[in-house]
Amino acid sequence: MPEFLASWPFWLVFVFLYLGATLRGQGTYWLGRLVTEQALRHTHPSGGWRLRAHAWLQGEGTARGIAAIRRWGLVVVPFSYLTVGFQTMVNAAAGVLRISWPRYSLAQVPGALAWAAIYSTIGFAVWDAALAAAAGSPWGLAGIAAVAVVIVASVLVRRRHRAPGASPAPAGGPAADLSPARGDAAG
Repeated sequence: MPEFLASWPFWLVFVFLYLGATLRGQGTYWLGRLVTEQALRHTHPSGGWRLRAHAWLQGEGTARGIAAIRRWGLVVVPFSYLTVGFQTMVNAAAGVLRISWPRYSLAQVPGALAWAAIYSTIGFAVWDAALAAAAGSPWGLAGIAAVAVVIVASVLVRRRHRAPGASPAPAGGPAADLSPARGDAAG
């Protein structure tokens, strides 16, 4: 657990982490919801952060989040808080799909509560123990280096496949149809 939280009473740590999870989820939802229409329908950025935001909203991660919400409905929102990375995709996808704010917020509550419960009890301890074990052993350091090499190699291979010679993405990208499919949990 971060030092500044270690001296706080449990209930205050829990509330702090719950509010942090809720605010992060809401921020990602609203980024997806408010920026999507402007970024995807009305702009064609040529560089900088706008181009990165545009690409992220049309990227594979957001598309996977949209697909998960369309397949499983809003139940995927609280379960996404038990993952790393997928949570952001799902929250952004809920915004991209323009799921109503009250329905999204209600679905988010159990996930943020679970995330706060995990990280205010065992979450940071498990993370710290894994890092300490890895850093205290030559094999642990080799494992960390191997994971870093795999990640860097994966990124480089992906970039090479997206090189100028690669086939272009379909017009509008995976988030081009922003309306939710009929019969889904979106509203």
